Amino acid sequence: MVGPDYQGAPTVAPNAAAAKQFRRAPIQGVAAAPAVADWWNSLHDAQLTALIEDAIANSPDIHVAQARLRQARAGLRQQQQNALPNGTASALALRMRSPDTSVLLGAIGGNNQSGGQSTQAPASASSGRGPLQLYNVGFDATWEADLFGGVKRAVEAASADAEASQANLDDMHVSLAAEVAQTYVDLRDKQLRFALLRQSAELEQKMLALSEQRQARGAASDADVEQLRAQLETTQATLIPIDAQISEAMDTLAVLTGREPGALDASLKTPAALPVLPETVAIGNPADVIRQRPDIRAAERNLASKNAQIGEKTANLFPKLTLVGDIGYSASDPGHLFRKDNFNWIGLPYLSWNFLDFGRTKSSIRQAQAGFDEAAAQYQNTVLNALKDAETALSRYGHQRANLESLTKVQIMTAHGVDYAEQRYRAGATSLIDRYNSQRNSLSAQQNVIAGEAELIKDFVSLQKSLGLGWQAPA
Repeated sequence: MVGPDYQGAPTVAPNAAAAKQFRRAPIQGVAAAPAVADWWNSLHDAQLTALIEDAIANSPDIHVAQARLRQARAGLRQQQQNALPNGTASALALRMRSPDTSVLLGAIGGNNQSGGQSTQAPASASSGRGPLQLYNVGFDATWEADLFGGVKRAVEAASADAEASQANLDDMHVSLAAEVAQTYVDLRDKQLRFALLRQSAELEQKMLALSEQRQARGAASDADVEQLRAQLETTQATLIPIDAQISEAMDTLAVLTGREPGALDASLKTPAALPVLPETVAIGNPADVIRQRPDIRAAERNLASKNAQIGEKTANLFPKLTLVGDIGYSASDPGHLFRKDNFNWIGLPYLSWNFLDFGRTKSSIRQAQAGFDEAAAQYQNTVLNALKDAETALSRYGHQRANLESLTKVQIMTAHGVDYAEQRYRAGATSLIDRYNSQRNSLSAQQNVIAGEAELIKDFVSLQKSLGLGWQAPA
C-alpha cells in the first residue's frame, strides 16, 4: 500500500508518562492505587447514583454521541464494501417504428422539379419499415482492483474514525457523570444553606425587635437599630437568588436525565445531606491518565485516520484497473429470448491513469499531510491539557481539604461560643441580644462549613473527571 504506515502517536511529556505519582498530589487523602471506574458509588448517595445511571441511559447528549458512533460504523462498513464488485441486473423491452421513407422522398421530389417533370421515389421506398423489437436480460459487474492500496487506506481511516467516535461516546459518559454529580452537590449545598439562612433571618428579626424595644426606652441608639435592620434585609435578599438557584439545579438535573424541567421537583425538593467523601481517594499516576482518558484516545485515533488518508490520496497518483463483465440474452421475440444462440457476454479490463491533472492530486496529498500534522499537534495539546487538568484538580482538592479543616475549627469555636453565651445569659451576665448574636454567628459558621464541604466534593468530582473515569464498565 502506498502512503506512510502508522507508527503510533508521538511521545508527549515523557517525564510525566514515566512518573509514579503526580507532582501536585496532596500528602494526605489520596493514594497512588488504581482509580475506581464507577467513582460515584464511593460517595454513598443512592439518589446521586440513580441520577447518574438515568443520565447515562436517557440523556439526549448520550443519544447524540451514540448516533454519531453508528454513523461512523456505517461509514466503515461502506468503505469495506467498496473493495467488493458492483453488480447490476437489468431487463429491457424495446419497440420502435422508423419513419416512412417514401413520404420523405416524395416531399423532396415535389420540391425539386426540372423541366416540368418531377423526380419519382424509388419503388423500394414506397412504404415504411415495420416496428423494431428488442428484448434483453442481463447481469453486469464491475470491480476496481486495489492495485496500490487506496481502498485499504480508506478502510483504515474509516476504522480509526469509528474508534474515535467510540472514544467520544466514552468521553460523554465521563463529562455527563461529572456534571450530574456537581449539579446534585450544588443543589444539596444550596438547600442546606437556605435553611440555615432562614434560621439566621429569624434570629436577626428577634434581635431587631429587641433593639427597637430598647430604642423606645432610650437604651439603644438609632445606629444600632439601623445596623440590625440592614443586616436583616441583607440576609433576606440573599435568600432570593439561592431559592432561584435551587430551582435551576433541579431543572438542570431533569434535562440531564432526559426529562422535562420540573419533573424531578417532587423527589428532590426535600433537603438532604451532602454525599460523604471517602477517607482516601485512589488517583493512580500520570501514565494512567494518558492511557484511560477518552479524549486522548479520540485524539490518537484521529491521528491514525489522518495518516491513512495520506495513503488514500497518494493512490490517486497511479493507474486504476477496472474489470468489467456482462452476460445476458437478447432477442427480437420474447418467446425466443433464452435460446442458446441468443446468449451474449463481454469481458473488459479497463486501465485508466489520470497523469495530467496539473498537480491536483499532489495538492490533495499535501493537504492530507497538513491534516496529519494538525492532528499530531492536537494530540500533543490534548495530552498536555489532560495532565494539567489532573494536576490542577489534585492541587485544588488538597487545598480545599485544608480550607475545610480551618472552617471546621471556626465552627467548633462558634459552637463553644454559643454554650458560653447561654451560660452567661442564664447567669444574667449578658443580654438576650448577645445570646441571639452568638447563635447567628454559629449558623454562619455552619453555612461556611457546608459550602466548604460542597466545594470539596465538587473538587473530588472534578478530579475523577480529570483522571478520565466514568466510562469504563464496573469490574
